[in-house]
Amino acid sequence: MTSTPLTGPHDLVEAAGHPHGGGNMKPHYDDRLANEDLAPLRKQKWSSYNIFAFWMSDVHSVGGYVTAGSLFALGLQSWQVLVALIAGIVIVQVFANMVAKPSQKTGVPYPVINRVVFGIRGANIPAIIRGLIAIAWYGVQTFLAAESLNIIFLKFVPGSAALLDVSFAGLSALGWISYAILWTAQFLLFWNGMEVIRRFIDWAGPAVYVVMIVLAVYLVSQAGIQNISFTLSTNQLDFWASIPVMFGAIALVVSYFSGPMLNFGDFARYGKSFAAVKKGNFWGLPVNFVFFSLLTVITASATVPVFGSLITDPIKTVEQIDTPFAILLGGLTFVTATVGINIVANFISPAFDFSNVAPKKISWRAGGMIAAVGSTFLMPWNWYSNSDAIHYSLGVLGALIGPLFGILIAGYYIAARQRVKVDAMFTMDAKGPYWYRNGFNPNAVKAVIAAGVPTVAIAVFPKLFADLGLFNVSWISDYSWFIGCGLGYVLFLLFERLDPRVPTFEGETEGISDGTVDAVEAPAEAEAEALVLAQTAADAGTPVPGSGAAVPAASAVLAQTVQDAVVPERGTAAPERPTVAGPREALA
Repeated sequence: MTSTPLTGPHDLVEAAGHPHGGGNMKPHYDDRLANEDLAPLRKQKWSSYNIFAFWMSDVHSVGGYVTAGSLFALGLQSWQVLVALIAGIVIVQVFANMVAKPSQKTGVPYPVINRVVFGIRGANIPAIIRGLIAIAWYGVQTFLAAESLNIIFLKFVPGSAALLDVSFAGLSALGWISYAILWTAQFLLFWNGMEVIRRFIDWAGPAVYVVMIVLAVYLVSQAGIQNISFTLSTNQLDFWASIPVMFGAIALVVSYFSGPMLNFGDFARYGKSFAAVKKGNFWGLPVNFVFFSLLTVITASATVPVFGSLITDPIKTVEQIDTPFAILLGGLTFVTATVGINIVANFISPAFDFSNVAPKKISWRAGGMIAAVGSTFLMPWNWYSNSDAIHYSLGVLGALIGPLFGILIAGYYIAARQRVKVDAMFTMDAKGPYWYRNGFNPNAVKAVIAAGVPTVAIAVFPKLFADLGLFNVSWISDYSWFIGCGLGYVLFLLFERLDPRVPTFEGETEGISDGTVDAVEAPAEAEAEALVLAQTAADAGTPVPGSGAAVPAASAVLAQTVQDAVVPERGTAAPERPTVAGPREALA
């Protein structure tokens, strides 16, 4: 009788888009908290271009086009819009860097790093909130992509027009066909994992740019460059009246990116270094967004002399060009753009979030399936056109993004001092440092409630009062993210000061990820060799150099220095990024 070969935990579940063993699923990790999708990555290989392409996919969408165009229709001077654009997107860049660092340094996704601040079980609070928001917007974006596909069907399959007369559950038969095609395409793309998704967004962002530039050049040639204006509004505000509008524009930019910014750690964890992530953020946010916005306003401005009216929806712009090739190319381009943002902003997040709730039962792919199916049952086409429905449903959840962000930043950078015991995030031991009280950090829970209630009120009630004809202070809702972020940050630190909970592991080095040290790239060959040697030693039960063996202090420092020269450091027993001392990026 042949004995069955022993199978390690890393052979049971394929990590998100990585080969078997891509996630460092250690034997002592509790399967109620870990699977290969959530465990620290064995290898982080995304370059700055991959991060740049991620943001291109997030910006290059119908929603991004409309948002950018709307900024130029606020009655501001073109230079004021440009200042607001740059200020808003630089704020996003700074915050994206901050939320990226803990995940890149530890190699874990957004819901897992929250265990440091919220507790082992408490991390499900931000995970579920972010996951529900993503589900709703996933359905909306799929519906918008289906609208683009409808145009192609109507142009090239004339008989499809008859399907518009047949409807079910509020959507036409043609709409259902297009929605089903896009739903299936997105799901298949997601099912093939993060590596395939990376390749898709690497291609999709530049492809959309090419078509956008061609569209802009064509419309400008038709309109005449002298008819292009960087101001899309007919009413111009005076200087003092424009100041609050500028601040509102800045808030709009930050709010637009608040969702993907919150869970950006889901992608930053794949970055080969924090420096690579920051470089990708620079090119993908301020440089990319400003250029895209200028391209948008040029295109929108040209629609006035060419079509006789201002068109800020790119789908309608393409539809107005009565050329089969243009409709086909433009329609497919904006389908691609919408699929890109949907995958990166609304599919990856709930996949990790729901897997975090029950890792033993819900894999990364199963979490994505929950999001995809759930989004359809919400029937987004019925409430997307209803601004009140969006405001009072997603407005409540969206208002909590700010507090969650503020609490995470305060917890990691100030309370934990960027020091994380990685393995402790995967144990249900009641004596573990992140168990707190029954798995919940009471300070984080109190901060969510104390910051969330007023933030939700600020986001919801001003519009309600205005609709009832009482008084109109709806402008304050524009700043709900900033207010929530500030409240979450301050209140969490206040609660931690009164009753300290988050450990800093001062004086400890074993198994600690220290975000105050800089990463240094190791040669690929040396890194691969170090990976093999370290894993072989671990499998044999041999202490890995630098793992805390009892040696004289000087020898320990020397051994750690040698190991850091070739083995990436993340503070776990598994090989990770190499590090050298240097506080330059402590708060970068």
